Amino acid sequence: MHSVYPRPQLKRDRYYDLNGVWEFSVTDGEPPRSYPDTIRVPYPPESPLSGLERRILPNESMWYRRTFDAPEYGADERVILHFGAVDQFCEVLLNDTLVTRHAGGYLPFSADITDLLRAENELVVNAVDTLDHAFPWGKQKQKNGGMWFTPFSGIWQTVWLEVVPDTHVTALSFIPGLDSVTIGIETNGVFPGAHVTIETGTKPIRIAFSDAKQTVPIPDPVLWTPEHPHLYPVTIECGSDRVRSYFALRTVSIGERNGVPRLLLNREPYFFHGLLDQGYWPDGICLPPDGDGYERDILAAKAQGFNTLRKHIRVEPLPFYEACDRLGMLVVQDFVNNGEYRFFRDTVLPTIGIRRMNDRHRNRDPRVRKIFTDTAKETIRHLFNAPCIAGWTIFNEGWGQFCADDVYRELKPLDPTRFFDATSGWFAQKESDVISEHVYFRKFRPKPGKKPLLLSEFGGYVFTEQAGKKYGYRFFTDPAAYRDAVEKLYREQILPAVEKGLCGAVYTQISDVEQERNGILSYDRKTVKTDPERMKALAEDLQATIRE
Repeated sequence: MHSVYPRPQLKRDRYYDLNGVWEFSVTDGEPPRSYPDTIRVPYPPESPLSGLERRILPNESMWYRRTFDAPEYGADERVILHFGAVDQFCEVLLNDTLVTRHAGGYLPFSADITDLLRAENELVVNAVDTLDHAFPWGKQKQKNGGMWFTPFSGIWQTVWLEVVPDTHVTALSFIPGLDSVTIGIETNGVFPGAHVTIETGTKPIRIAFSDAKQTVPIPDPVLWTPEHPHLYPVTIECGSDRVRSYFALRTVSIGERNGVPRLLLNREPYFFHGLLDQGYWPDGICLPPDGDGYERDILAAKAQGFNTLRKHIRVEPLPFYEACDRLGMLVVQDFVNNGEYRFFRDTVLPTIGIRRMNDRHRNRDPRVRKIFTDTAKETIRHLFNAPCIAGWTIFNEGWGQFCADDVYRELKPLDPTRFFDATSGWFAQKESDVISEHVYFRKFRPKPGKKPLLLSEFGGYVFTEQAGKKYGYRFFTDPAAYRDAVEKLYREQILPAVEKGLCGAVYTQISDVEQERNGILSYDRKTVKTDPERMKALAEDLQATIRE
C-alpha cells in the first residue's frame, strides 16, 4: 500500500507517507506506560498483514505511536497531516498536544500541524472501535457469520503529510458533459485566480481562470466508457500552489428507447453488467495485500465481460476509484448503513414476499438519522469527481432505513449527474430514480414500470472445494455443473428480461468473503470458478440486446 498516492485527483509533489511500522498498545482506556507491540499501518490489527491478527474488543483503546522528522517547509507554507480513515473514534496528538478528534470509520480527515512541529516529532493516535450503530458500521459484527464479517478497527487507510502554500487548493470539482467540462476550484482563502492546463493528446488547452468555476469546451472530445476509459490529465496552478488531477467526459442519464425506460451512458442505452464487491481480503481484511490488488480484481472482472461493480456497504480508499477510472469499470456506490438491523423484519419477511413498509416510523432517533444523512453528503463530496461512479445506493434491504423519500429529496440535488437507488432490494417508497430488486430464492419475473429496472442483487451460487461453513443461496459440488448453472441463470432469466426493461444486473459476487463462498473468484483470488469465455459471450449478448 506504500506506492499508491492516497488522493489521486489532487496530487502534489511534496507528499510524505507515514505508513509502515508503528508502536502499538491496547489498554482499557488509559494511556499506555509502554508500547509492547508493533503494527504495520495501514492494516487493521485484526488482519494478518498488520503483524498482530488480534481481535479488538469494544471496551479497548488502541494506541499507535511513531516518530518522524519534520519535512522542509518555508515561512509561507503549511504542513497538513492526513488520515484516510480510522475506525471508529479517534484522537490525534502531536508532541503531547491534541491535534484533532474524529468520529466515523469510513471517511478522511486532516489537520494543520505546522505550529506544533519540531525537528523530531512524536505522533500518537488513540482509537476506539465500539461498533456504535449510531455511526455507519457496514457489515462488521463482533459475532461474524453468514453475511456478516470480521470487524476492522483503528487506522485502516494511509497516514500522510503534505506541504502546501499558505493559500492553497482544498478541493476540485469536475462536472463532465459530452463536449465540455465545468471545473470548480476551492481554496482556503480568497480565490487568487488560476491557470489550468488540460492535456488532450494533441494541443494542450491552457486557460486563465478569473472565477473559481468555469466551463471549458473540449475540441474533438473522446468519451469515457468501460470499453474505452479515456482520461484527461489536468494541471492547476493557483497562486504558488500546483496540483495535478484528471477528469473524463461521460454522462449518466435516464431516457426511453422504444417506449422502455433505460439507463443511458453518454446518451445511449447501456447494460450495467455488474458484480457485488464487498471489498474484503483474507490477509488485509479491508485492504488488498498490495497497491495492485484493486487493479487485479477489476481486470479479473473485465476478463469475464463485467463492466460494473456495486461497491457494497463500503467506502474504499481513493486508489480503488482511480483504478476503476483508469481501467474502465463503472461503480454503483452504496452509502454505509447505520442504525439497527433486525433479521426477521429486514430479511425474513421480505424474503417471503412481505416488502411493504411505512419507513417514517423506523430508525427514529434524530441523532442517528442526522449522522446518516451527514455522512452520505460527505461521501458524495468525497467521491464526486470519480468518473467511474454512475449511481448511489441510499438504503440496502431496509438496513437502518428511514424516510427514504425525504432522504432522496435531500441528497439528489447534491448530484443530479448520477442516478440514485433509494431502496435497493425492497421496502420501496415513492422516490427513486430506478426500481431496484433483489432476487435469490425465486425466478426473476420483471414487471415493466415507469422507471429503469435494476436487479441490484441476484445469484449467489456457491462452488467451493474448501471445508468449513458455507453461506450462499444455491450449492454445487461439481465445477462444470456450477458453470452451467450460472450461464443458465443469465440466459433463461436475465437476458430475456432486458427486452422488458431490465437495465442492469448485479451478480453476487466478485469473490468469496470469509464463510460467504458465492464469489466467481475464491477468497484468495487464486481460483476462477466461472468460464471467462462463456461469460464474455454472455456480456456481449446482454449489451447487444439492450441496444436493439
